[in-house]
Amino acid sequence: MTEKTVVLYPSLGVGHLNPMAQLAKAILRHGGVAVTIVVVDPPEKHAVLAAALARLATVNPSITVHLLPIPSCASKQHSHPIVPILDALRTANPALRAFLASRVPAVDALVVDMFCTDALDVAAELTIPAYFFYPSAAGDLAVYLQIPDLCGAGPSSLKDMGKAALNFAGVPAVRALDMPDTMQDWESDVGSIRLRQLARMPEAAGILVNSFEWLESRALKALRDGHCLPGRSTPKIYCVGPLVDGGDAEGNGERHTCLEWMDGQPRQSVVFLCFGSLGAFSAAQLKETARGLERSGHRFLWAVRSRSSREEQNSREPDLQALLPDGFLERTRGRGLVLKNWAPQTQVLRHEAVGAFVTHCGWNSVLEAVMSGVPMICWPLYAEQRLNKVHVVEEMKVGVVMEGYDEKLVTADEVEAKVRLVMESEEGKKLRERTAMAKEMAADAIKDGGSSHVELGCGKNLRRFRASYDVGCLKPRHLHMWSPAAVGGEEAEGEVGGRREGEEEKEEGEEKEKKRRRRKGKRRRRRVKGEKKGKKERRRRKRRREDEKRRREKGRGGEENSDAARPRQRRK
Repeated sequence: MTEKTVVLYPSLGVGHLNPMAQLAKAILRHGGVAVTIVVVDPPEKHAVLAAALARLATVNPSITVHLLPIPSCASKQHSHPIVPILDALRTANPALRAFLASRVPAVDALVVDMFCTDALDVAAELTIPAYFFYPSAAGDLAVYLQIPDLCGAGPSSLKDMGKAALNFAGVPAVRALDMPDTMQDWESDVGSIRLRQLARMPEAAGILVNSFEWLESRALKALRDGHCLPGRSTPKIYCVGPLVDGGDAEGNGERHTCLEWMDGQPRQSVVFLCFGSLGAFSAAQLKETARGLERSGHRFLWAVRSRSSREEQNSREPDLQALLPDGFLERTRGRGLVLKNWAPQTQVLRHEAVGAFVTHCGWNSVLEAVMSGVPMICWPLYAEQRLNKVHVVEEMKVGVVMEGYDEKLVTADEVEAKVRLVMESEEGKKLRERTAMAKEMAADAIKDGGSSHVELGCGKNLRRFRASYDVGCLKPRHLHMWSPAAVGGEEAEGEVGGRREGEEEKEEGEEKEKKRRRRKGKRRRRRVKGEKKGKKERRRRKRRREDEKRRREKGRGGEENSDAARPRQRRK
């Protein structure tokens, strides 16, 4: 069988590059598919992105990495930090088109990041099946697909709605202030861009989601049953997660020194605080956090990143003595360890000494915690993290929320209280039991024969990517580009179309038959349940009638005996 070629097209940003790299490795493990990752390479990029691009090239020697150079966009003024990324992706379309068109053999499928919707036009021009890879929660996807309808029927802005609840299919109610900042004002530049992107997601032939069935069964059911796109066709949903970094040693092969410190700590005794590559705090917040940790009395490992060091693109390390309370480092020496800017998060979470994880709720971090069986204390900061917090705390029930995250300052009292809750209380014990189960289910999902392994289909789905991109998946503006040769080689158009129509009719018939059987089963269960209920009620009524009859007969019998006795006495 000829090896198929799949091109992965991630967005810029560590939280998007890393999951796409893990997807590439997962595809390769199934075999039969060649994978190329195409990444936009802007001339102006900060140190974190540059390092991520450098690591991407070393992910796997079997994965080809191609950089798309684009002109500089630095001179433009942007209203939101994500807008330059979206501009860069849109600017890269000609380079992406040239790359895909030049591939020999032809590309069989294009898998794009959720921010790369403009690439759908390129795929349509070249008649390449386009799939989305959604690197975040299925619950987020369920919400996002319903946003265009909400926007059309509701207010033009969420920013003034505060704690008002928004109801979406498949997820718990979401407060307006917990929606991503890019969607707080739909009339803003970034809001209108995101709305256009979300409205185009149903155009894809399918959506690969970085999650697994057990963790988000409710959201996945809502997606697959069409509740998130009422009146429209929902793309095929493939649940292929959890896809996370394997947690190998650092690039130089050495083990980080903090892990040696962890080796000396008791099991599940350490609170780990880490907030991602952009998770920085003010000096005032760092001091409050330090006081809370100190008062809790628990061991901790804390990766500290200040706003000043982030603004300088990590060119210098934070001054811990100036940022933390006087004497804090000395008083907590031995039971606490503070790192500057960075910690090997995956390796730390998998260490048996970790008992709780204070996290910003980036989805990669959530999945790493789930796969490690570590309960979370959720402190969301930006992007979709507040939305993830809702899923983690209210739906998955593998974490608790750090109250005050939506205020100017989380207090030391709150930090102490939540650390003690997870580490000491009965509720914390239940959280650990729940996360231990989640860890087991995550491992089951990705093992051979697991739900996510089956969804990826041992390479079968990927090898069928182009074959599955039939006329039913295409929008009207794509039809004139459809070519039988794109999927059927030398087969005639009539043969291909006829066979596909027959397959479609067969699939539709099978689906209708399944629905009919489900409805029949439901009716039968209701009927049986009703019959059982009716029998019980009839028996109960019968018993009441018999009891009443016996009481009446007993009463009459007593009167008759009394009357009969008197005449006999008179006769004597």
